[in-house]
Amino acid sequence: MLTGVIAGAVFTSPAVGSILAAIRAVAQAGTVGTLLIVKNYTGDRLNFGLAREQARAEGIPVEMVVIGDDSAFTVLKKAGRRGLCGTVLIHKKLSPSLPSTHSWYSDSFPPGAYLCVGAGGRCPGRGRCGAGGDHKSGTLGVSLASCSVPGSKPTFELSADEVELGLGIHGEAGVRRIKMATADKIVAIMLDHMTNSSNVSHVPVQSGSSVVLMVNNLGGLSFLELGIIADAAVRSLEGRGVKIARALVGTFMSALEMPGISLTLLLVDEPLLKLIDADTTASAWPNMAKVSVTGRTWIRAAPTEPLEAPDSTATGGTDSKQMVLVLERVCTTLLGLEEHLNALDRAAGDGDCGTTHSRAARAIQGWLKEGQPPASPAQLLSKLSLLLLEKMGGSSGALYGLFLTAAAQPLKAKTDLPAWSAAMDAGLEAMQKYGKAAPGDRTMLDSLWAAGQELQAWKSPGANLFQILTKAVKSAEAAAEATRNMEAGAGRASYISSARLDQPDPGAVAAAAILRAILEALQGQGA
Repeated sequence: MLTGVIAGAVFTSPAVGSILAAIRAVAQAGTVGTLLIVKNYTGDRLNFGLAREQARAEGIPVEMVVIGDDSAFTVLKKAGRRGLCGTVLIHKKLSPSLPSTHSWYSDSFPPGAYLCVGAGGRCPGRGRCGAGGDHKSGTLGVSLASCSVPGSKPTFELSADEVELGLGIHGEAGVRRIKMATADKIVAIMLDHMTNSSNVSHVPVQSGSSVVLMVNNLGGLSFLELGIIADAAVRSLEGRGVKIARALVGTFMSALEMPGISLTLLLVDEPLLKLIDADTTASAWPNMAKVSVTGRTWIRAAPTEPLEAPDSTATGGTDSKQMVLVLERVCTTLLGLEEHLNALDRAAGDGDCGTTHSRAARAIQGWLKEGQPPASPAQLLSKLSLLLLEKMGGSSGALYGLFLTAAAQPLKAKTDLPAWSAAMDAGLEAMQKYGKAAPGDRTMLDSLWAAGQELQAWKSPGANLFQILTKAVKSAEAAAEATRNMEAGAGRASYISSARLDQPDPGAVAAAAILRAILEALQGQGA
């Protein structure tokens, strides 16, 4: 959005000669004048100011606007407000806003710049340009740590529970340190500081104001973290009655690798908003929707679930209580295995297998506290499927959900031992169909498949529940241990060298542990 940019060394103003060379280059291209947009720092004011005077002495028409949008300082500083990320909005406001065929080097400045420079080549706004001087915008930064100039140590140190508030873009310390808090709390502190009327550098944002919000990455944060901060800022501003006309989220003015963000608020009216919305060929400018953020519907109510059909296999209250005891035993087992499963998963995945299963266990415990589960086995498995799909997450949640959804179908008509064996078959078939794993691929399927083969005996007349289930559990545990020596053929572990996979698969271990918990719970009840 600029015709030219002059770079100095890291965190250092460019040399006067370099600035003058850029001014001459622009002038030789045939413009009627040049506008220097300078952030308010002593070195920049001096060097750009001197280059401007030398250019004017050569007969080149040059104007300079100094941007100061810093809202950190509560008392007036002689140096004035520092130039921060709000400068980028000034670049946009003053950039060409005509079709791409328009040339900057024409006989007049484009509309945005014309507002500032005027037909006579002077700056009627006296350097205010909607930032700093007229307090129409403000920026405040916060960071978890400093940054480091290449080859140097960090410019300041923070303890693990501290956050720096009001820092600049050159690694300089802020105005105060606050204790680590949630994103919502930190954003609230920032907005309180920026809009407090007792703060001489505040932005006069109040209920009913219309603003452009800019959430800027100071260099070291992920898009996920920026999104969290942006969400908190939108909710906090709207909670104060402020209308967010536009929201920009990204890296606009960074400070090397600084792990922090800055928030910029620019008070806008319709004419200014048109300049912000104007098309630009600048590739880094976000392709944001040209509609207000405030007033848009962000949440839609979930459709109502269809009513469940009556189930002829529903059993009495005794069986329902037995189901609760079995589920509670499974949950206790998984919670106890959390760290062990995570340790196994760190060798082959992202180390969260135990956490994922514990999340499922806590979700089931919470569900059981809400009331008795369905008495029908088919409805019970269907409910558990929906719960795990929603709460467990990851591929494990999807696989368990598939298994339980498919397993529920044979149990709708009968709940005898052959039906439970058929349920196991249906669940295994669904897992293989959609998960693309097969026995021997070093996954949770290995344990379940081994158990399923033993449970085929339930289909024989006079089959003994406990004898066959005991054999099935032992087979599942043996299969889980055998995955130690398998080469992974599916799942995340398939991308890992087999030489590093010297522990059993955590998913297989978890599945075997679930089956063991079911057996022991049933034995404990004498079911």
